[in-house]
Amino acid sequence: MRMNVSPESEESGLRPLSARSVVLSLLLGAHPAELPVRDLVRLVEPFGVGGSTLRAALSRMVTAGDLRRTDAVYRLSDRLLARQRRQDEALMPGTRAWDGDWEMVVITATGRGPAERADLRARLAALRLAELREGVWLRPANLDRALPDTLGSVAQTYTARPDEPAHDLVARLWPLDAWAATARTLLAHAVAARTPADRLTAYAAAVRLLLTDPVLPPGLLPADWPGEALRAAYAGYQRELAASVGRRERAA
Repeated sequence: MRMNVSPESEESGLRPLSARSVVLSLLLGAHPAELPVRDLVRLVEPFGVGGSTLRAALSRMVTAGDLRRTDAVYRLSDRLLARQRRQDEALMPGTRAWDGDWEMVVITATGRGPAERADLRARLAALRLAELREGVWLRPANLDRALPDTLGSVAQTYTARPDEPAHDLVARLWPLDAWAATARTLLAHAVAARTPADRLTAYAAAVRLLLTDPVLPPGLLPADWPGEALRAAYAGYQRELAASVGRRERAA
């Protein structure tokens, strides 16, 4: 069975837009991640979201803990600010030259419930590690980041040099062909999009896919890997959204 296959790698990941997804896309692309309601009303209009629909969505998002409101300004919650940081890192992940070492994390904690196990798996996947077998996660040590100290309470971390050839191990850990096919599909959708809503749908799926990019050393990637092209296209779209927000604020 193919391991570490995400839904985004099995299909394009395109999802219908909701008022919530439009608001989150705008705020996740804003730095700082806050907008007055009057600007949100103007910004969501091209995406087919009316004022009453927007206000109902904002109210639900505050109740759900997605947003914080101060007077008439809406800001991302701390949880979603962490998501914004992950998205920013997905756009420009820090890397270093790879010398053949691998990061390895071995889960040592026992007696955890299903929710705790699922949370730990999500945290390890977010670190771009892949599961070789139950409780054993690894990746090439080419990311310019340290593993969080909090892992020490549930796992042991190692630097390893697997005997298996690196290309063979990568092929077992990540479905690279499926990821690349999805990335190319999303790039094509973005180019063909004719409305703001269609473009946002394509790029929202793109950033979800970028969060699953293993960011492997170039020598371990297939030829014509589309990761950088997708990253550059999303960065350009993010700049467009930021410029649109700036224009709206100056016009207000």
